[in-house]
Amino acid sequence: MTNPSIRPFRVEIAQAELDDLADRLARTRLPQPAPGDDWATGTPNHYLREAVAAWREFDWRAAEDRINAHPHFVTDVDGQPIHFIHVESPNPDATPLLLLHTYPGSSVDYLGVIDHLADTFHLVIPDAPGFGFSTPVTESGWTTARTARAYDTLMRRLGYDSYGAHGSDQGAMIARELGLLAPAGFLGLHVLQLFSFPSGDPAEFDRLEPQDYAGLEHMKWFQKVGGYNTMNASRPQTVAAGLSDSPVGLLAYSELFNSFGNGTSLVPLETVLLEVSVAWFTNAAAGMTRSYYENAEAPDATAVNTARTGVAVFADDFQTIKVFAERDNTAIVHWSRFDHGGHFAALEVPELVAADIRAFFTGPR
Repeated sequence: MTNPSIRPFRVEIAQAELDDLADRLARTRLPQPAPGDDWATGTPNHYLREAVAAWREFDWRAAEDRINAHPHFVTDVDGQPIHFIHVESPNPDATPLLLLHTYPGSSVDYLGVIDHLADTFHLVIPDAPGFGFSTPVTESGWTTARTARAYDTLMRRLGYDSYGAHGSDQGAMIARELGLLAPAGFLGLHVLQLFSFPSGDPAEFDRLEPQDYAGLEHMKWFQKVGGYNTMNASRPQTVAAGLSDSPVGLLAYSELFNSFGNGTSLVPLETVLLEVSVAWFTNAAAGMTRSYYENAEAPDATAVNTARTGVAVFADDFQTIKVFAERDNTAIVHWSRFDHGGHFAALEVPELVAADIRAFFTGPR
């Protein structure tokens, strides 16, 4: 890369920061346990006690080496620093591909996927504004649509005039915004979720299959346990005060990695600690929570995505319902279902995610 606006970056957390975290963890005060100390009302003490003990033994320097095993860069787009991992394939004909992370994740979501894809794709793995090392957020208005525009600028700055995108959770929404933006040379989006819901038209339900009704029940459950959505979208700075001062608070608030505690998550505790450590050391809580607020404040949009689209539905994730998804996305040409794996499939079953990405982007057009 010869663009002078792109600067090399290396993850190097000062020892004083590690010592401060160790001190805070040693002085942990857990809340009074809920009756039964289970996941019914949120992250339970028995989990936090185990996780804190593991965090105190967590080898950040080894994790840092793993992160730095790949080339990192930072550039400013629209006044915002954007950090990204850039792994160029040895294959000169490789397809450029954006890998877009979850909430409450970061670019480290994809560390386990890189080796599965680098022979076929030039990989660009950014931290969204306010997440990971793309901090601090310099101004308001960083919606998923604005982030998509920034990523297109990033890809052009890297010299890619054609590329595709994969995403999960918030990353899936940004990928869909790229589909709506339809930049020249865009090859399509592969996502783990399309967040399409009933429109109110009774005729939509005539075409539902039995598994779709199970998906509707999953949606209801998803809304019931998703209190963080409301808090992040309405009072992000309030909750960020606690998350930025208490590592255990940040850990507890990251319960999404445990599939809301419904017992299905395959994400190893060590991986959860890696994700939470990145958020802690970058003091990213305010930017991460505020991303929900920015989207909630944006005008409602009902645009239909016409870009080539692929969907992979994992058994213990949000269940995209095809009837609704096809209403909002008219070029779904690839649809896969997997009988295991959940919301953080790239952290759980990276080989399956990579294989489905490859099938979508290298299959018939």
